Amino acid sequence: MAKIIHVGEGSTSYKVIVSSNSLTKSNLKAVTRSSKKVLIITDDGIPKSYLKNLKDKLSEDIKIYVHKIPKGETSKSFTEYVKIVEKLATQKFDRSDLLIALGGGMVGDITGFSASTYLRGIGFIQIPTSLLAQVDSSVGGKTAINIEQGKNLVGAFYNPKLVLVSTSFLETLTNDEFNSGLGEIFKYSYLGNKKIRSILKNKASKVTEREPKVMEDLIVESIKTKSKIVTEDEKENGIRAILNLGHTFGHAIEAKCGYKNMPHGQAVIYGMQIIARISFLEGLIEKINYIEMDQILNSLNLDTNFQKFRYAELRPYLMNDKKVSGGKLNLILLNSGLTGYKTDKFDPSNFSKAFKLN
Repeated sequence: MAKIIHVGEGSTSYKVIVSSNSLTKSNLKAVTRSSKKVLIITDDGIPKSYLKNLKDKLSEDIKIYVHKIPKGETSKSFTEYVKIVEKLATQKFDRSDLLIALGGGMVGDITGFSASTYLRGIGFIQIPTSLLAQVDSSVGGKTAINIEQGKNLVGAFYNPKLVLVSTSFLETLTNDEFNSGLGEIFKYSYLGNKKIRSILKNKASKVTEREPKVMEDLIVESIKTKSKIVTEDEKENGIRAILNLGHTFGHAIEAKCGYKNMPHGQAVIYGMQIIARISFLEGLIEKINYIEMDQILNSLNLDTNFQKFRYAELRPYLMNDKKVSGGKLNLILLNSGLTGYKTDKFDPSNFSKAFKLN
């Protein structure tokens, strides 16, 4: 049975529907009935069967266009963005028409940003095919593209009309893609969701085997956690910032790698390990707490070797972080309850020390 999670309030609220196969004609018709045209944006790594299935589920009265972009984070760029909006203009899309993002987080982010800016805003639907996109980037209305100076520095808050999460997509993910999604799920276990942490600690083998019921529970709980936070703080003026737990150093690692060969969720894992150690050095948590974090990650067969990076090589990217305010860096640290919180009160000398702690 499908699980429905409501996100947001008022006219910009939307549903996230989670099931083994949420991509149905009835689910799509609910938001496409007024549209004459649809542009499906996907990447060249998405199986052709996924695209065909989506086309088959759309009404015969809708003119369907498809725009494919190269797979990979480097495609979340101005160059690809311009191609999308120029295609929309060439095909005379209007505000009654829709964009559909079929793919992972990169596809969802650039599709949402294109929708937010074309004609000052047209509707879009998220159909996330990666675990990371299902639990994180497809929910919350953050849209963006990258520039050389940093990740997601050009973007907008813009909610989708609908998010359709199908757990069956997980079957085709590579281990790297699946593990990247686990990184974001792991983050929610340090944002107050004890059920997620319990599943990760006690059912690690079922998680790594992608057992459908366990994965659906993790996805639903992750979305519930994010939904509660983004509904309370839609545009990151307050509590929503805690969703960036692990992301300050994670984004720096991604930028250092040129957004290549470094899955976002993996970077977040490294970032959380670093933040846990800084939290320890700040006297906020005990050593056993960051050791347990590493143990859970290792039980899930996740890479915990953050020390392959040096603080000195990440430092130039930290001040480009979106949590910089008034020229001062804010961090999401862990408190004694092992829950993330935002602060600008910390000793910067602990940054380099954290990289030396085992």
